[in-house]
Amino acid sequence: MKLSFTKSAIFIALLFGMKAQAQQASWIWYPGDLDIWVSNKMQNRRTERGAFLPPFWKMDSHYVLVEFHKEFNLASAEEVSLYVEGQYNVKVDGQAFPGYPTKITVPAGKHKLSLKVYGQDKVPAIYVKGKNIVSDGTWLATFEDKEWIDASGKASDKSGTTYVSAGSWNLTDPLQLPSQFKLSTKPLEAAKTEPLDKGLVADFGRETFGFIKLHGLKGKGRLHIYYGESREEALSAGHCETLDLLEIDLKGKTDSVIGLSKAFRYVNCQPEGNVTLDKVSMLYEYAPVLEKGNFRCSDEQVNKIYDVARYTFHLNTREFFIDGIKRDRWVWSGDAYQSYLMNYYSFNESPIVKRTLLAQRGKDPVTAHINTIMDYSFYWFLGIYDYYQYSGDRKFVQDVYPRMKSLMDYVLNRRNKDGLLEWMPGDWIFIDWADKLSKDGEVSFEQLLFCRSLETMALCAAMANDTEAAATYKKLAAELKDKLFKLYWNESKQALVHSRINGQPTDNVTRYANMFGIFFDYFTPQQKQGVKQHVLMNDKINKITTPYMRFYELEALCAMGEQSYVLKQMKDYWGGMLDLGATSFWEEYNPDKKGAEHLSMYGRPFGKSLCHAWGASPIYLLGKYYLGIKPLTAGYETYLVEPALGGLEWMEGKVPTPGGEISLYCSKQEIRVKSDGGSGVLRFKSTVKPVVKGGAAVEVGKRTYELKLQKGIAYKVNYQK
Repeated sequence: MKLSFTKSAIFIALLFGMKAQAQQASWIWYPGDLDIWVSNKMQNRRTERGAFLPPFWKMDSHYVLVEFHKEFNLASAEEVSLYVEGQYNVKVDGQAFPGYPTKITVPAGKHKLSLKVYGQDKVPAIYVKGKNIVSDGTWLATFEDKEWIDASGKASDKSGTTYVSAGSWNLTDPLQLPSQFKLSTKPLEAAKTEPLDKGLVADFGRETFGFIKLHGLKGKGRLHIYYGESREEALSAGHCETLDLLEIDLKGKTDSVIGLSKAFRYVNCQPEGNVTLDKVSMLYEYAPVLEKGNFRCSDEQVNKIYDVARYTFHLNTREFFIDGIKRDRWVWSGDAYQSYLMNYYSFNESPIVKRTLLAQRGKDPVTAHINTIMDYSFYWFLGIYDYYQYSGDRKFVQDVYPRMKSLMDYVLNRRNKDGLLEWMPGDWIFIDWADKLSKDGEVSFEQLLFCRSLETMALCAAMANDTEAAATYKKLAAELKDKLFKLYWNESKQALVHSRINGQPTDNVTRYANMFGIFFDYFTPQQKQGVKQHVLMNDKINKITTPYMRFYELEALCAMGEQSYVLKQMKDYWGGMLDLGATSFWEEYNPDKKGAEHLSMYGRPFGKSLCHAWGASPIYLLGKYYLGIKPLTAGYETYLVEPALGGLEWMEGKVPTPGGEISLYCSKQEIRVKSDGGSGVLRFKSTVKPVVKGGAAVEVGKRTYELKLQKGIAYKVNYQK
């Protein structure tokens, strides 16, 4: 079905949570099924030098037969319109309508409306709209109708069927079929084009993503297209990561759009035969999310870092949060976990978080860790509770809890005789890309994430009213935490050692478990100081060279009040990429590398992603630890604002919340803060008694003050840093 631009724009806006006119009805399906179906399509678009390269983990599919129903009590008869993806029947109180009706009349009174839908090639989905009867997340769905009929024809009065709340993306236009979802596009011209050999090289000015459009294509022969995040890659016909080879037979000049979107900055088009080409442009493909958060400060390099981080993150925000736009375009759990955190300080788009979590998890039975990686299963657990904290969406936690429980059952069944986790066949212990990083034995980092996941399970089980399981998970977490320090803490090294092998702790100390232990608040104050001095600020401990783990290293330091040190690190590390001409942030950056070394990875000269979501972490660090804004209770019902300039002269910004936004300006003499919702506390230090407009500050410690914040009030504090 061809969509008009207007309807497509409305569809995409609603899909990504943008403000639009409220609708009563929406498309619904079995929860998680459209997420899985769309992610399967997206993740199987990956190519490597023109060859199809699918994911290497188990991919699930949607349920092909789904029953939907809801009971209504009508004051009068009501005509209802039906839109369905798949073959279906419609019943009122168990009586089927003939054929495939698109309109039915439901009589006055209490009635049960049900639809049963079959779809092999697409997700069974329905859209029902009447005056009072509408399809939404309050409908129930099941993939197995465990009903039976006796010899007299009487239906069973005892059901064994498990029903769940229907899934929805708030798709409120009945003509926009879920199976036809596509991201938005807009035309963009190349910033510069120059002739090369028989063809041309187009430079789009910065990293981008979309469909190449060929203008004035003519002749018979072939057109070779080589894509590059760098000019060197685009000019390397033998080693560029992505390419296209087109067979051309055109008598007149034609404009043509390449059918598969790709990442690039440079495009090298080389004709063969008598093929000619006038120019190259593109259709930029993007998720139309709104930039609700922002940050500005007195340091222009930091402002540039923030802007490039935001652009990097936007490029990797697509149907789901993905790892990088050039190579994988897969839904990796560890990468996505960081994207969730960045999202809360930029777009704050809950639908994308939920879609990504559901797509990663897939279906039961569980046969492997998420993405086959042990640590990535743990990030999935953590991501769910974080989502609740930032959104207040308790229902999602309750709906996804059964999938949490079955995954945790899988993890618990893989413990060894000491109750710890270590490598088993089929596992990938990732942690980080680092030379000579041992994954042997019982790695402390994995036990730490396991412990945090058990704590998360206890909290989520309580929300799902599974009190027995909540108590069990809480007990298991406490036992594991106690074991963690007994087995791995080395007093002389003032750190958790990296691993145990054959029941004996090693002498090796790495940063990973130690930095996570700080912001998990697992250490005593004395242990935190020991870890900071002996590990995090110790150059003898192997350095981290990926933005992925720099994210957590700098978060740990920020959590200990080292914002001034972190600001310098941020300027050196992310500023170092900018100095080398980066227009988006990379998968890996080692300042010790030179020239073309910065482009290589995985044994390939251009294997590295130059636009990786985990490179955008300054968005999160600046929002949470410099603006200092974070929820204290779910959905920012209560929150804390604790600004830290970290050497800056001034800073200002906004953080999006479910109730609107929290805005802050902070200099060394003045703080201005306002919130659209919730109640908060502004905490700050001052060498003099502050003067407050809008409220009264209370001294709560030596030179430390707190000011209670109410929604809608603009507070101004004059103080002395």
